[in-house]
Amino acid sequence: MNHTPRSPRTRAVLSSALLVASLIAGLSGCGGPSSDPLSAKPYDAADQISFSGESGAHNADPDRPLQVTAKGDDGRITDVTATDAAGRYVRGELAPDGSRWRSTVPLAAGAHYTLRVSTEDSGGAPGRRTIDFTTSSKRRLLKVTFGPKSGEYGVGQPVTAKLSRPVKDPSARAVVERGLKVDSQPAVEGVWHWVNSKTLHYRPAEYWPAHATVKVRSNLKGIRVGGGLYGGDAKPLRITTGDRIEALTDSGTHQMTVRRNGQVIRTIPITTGMPGFDTRNGTKVILAKESAVRMTGASIGLGSGSYDLMVYWAARVTESGEYVHAAPWSTGSQGYANVSHGCTGMSTANAQWFFNTVHLGDLVKVVNSNGDDMATFGNGYGDWNMAWTDWRQGSALAAGQRDGSTPADSARLRPMA
Repeated sequence: MNHTPRSPRTRAVLSSALLVASLIAGLSGCGGPSSDPLSAKPYDAADQISFSGESGAHNADPDRPLQVTAKGDDGRITDVTATDAAGRYVRGELAPDGSRWRSTVPLAAGAHYTLRVSTEDSGGAPGRRTIDFTTSSKRRLLKVTFGPKSGEYGVGQPVTAKLSRPVKDPSARAVVERGLKVDSQPAVEGVWHWVNSKTLHYRPAEYWPAHATVKVRSNLKGIRVGGGLYGGDAKPLRITTGDRIEALTDSGTHQMTVRRNGQVIRTIPITTGMPGFDTRNGTKVILAKESAVRMTGASIGLGSGSYDLMVYWAARVTESGEYVHAAPWSTGSQGYANVSHGCTGMSTANAQWFFNTVHLGDLVKVVNSNGDDMATFGNGYGDWNMAWTDWRQGSALAAGQRDGSTPADSARLRPMA
């Protein structure tokens, strides 16, 4: 039989194929994994690391930072991620030598977390470990109650937040403000102002827009506020605004001018407080509407027999008892003289019209009276009498932005990134 001689090129290809086959056979004969650490399946790093918290069903202390430590000298930590149930990350720092990772922000109380740890041994083989744990709930909860009740209001209505416990520390107040969210459509600039250690008011730089929707909520649940306090539950609030109704009460001319969305809709002859009972100057917000209310001289420090009568179509503007109401007994003075004990009086027909036109949260501004100025707080809503620059000074966050942080930094909820 004749054999066709092979060329040198053919012999080289066959030799290479045999060499590859022998290498594969050799590897198969060893029966072990590849020696390349990058292609190896990660091993369980449980014996290579220690964790400061309790895993599984046990509760970890949210007051203490998370810490993962590499055991011995046969490996190091290469990466750690910690997330809450919503997938938000907890910031932390990894030591340059991979010996330790430590969280750098507080944890939330009563929250579930997942910790994922990556390691490598002295030979470069990768390891993995996943740890699930929860943080313990705290009994000292800071609960928040928003006001007013959900519904429609005038454009002057402030939003309020009542705290169940006092908060005095500036850093704790900043945490509270970051967690209390106010969103409006159309969007407007606004800020919280601390009235006292348990009360905050929120208002825009100007009045709310007409026909706006304002949504208020708290993201404080589980967040460490400070001083052993943790955020508790809070019912969200939704209010809307109607037309922009403003009543300008001029004690000098004895006239009230009522505007809707900037247009005058009625001018009403009035009487305001006589000397010694002068009506307060300033912007007030309608607090309540009472179709009938009993008024007595004793309520303002006069003798019990001075007067005692039922008053109709009354819109209240101060906690101390100042109203806009019907005063049929003084119609002869309305438009000419101030003869009341501090309220704004008008005819019954005009008072009924005013009562039916305004809503809670609408604005009544008094000018040219000899009375004191309306207090900003403590006697109803005098919030609009404070200049915007001064209002901002009552915010813990506005003061904190002088340290160089940006508004986005201040708005970011801690402890999550």
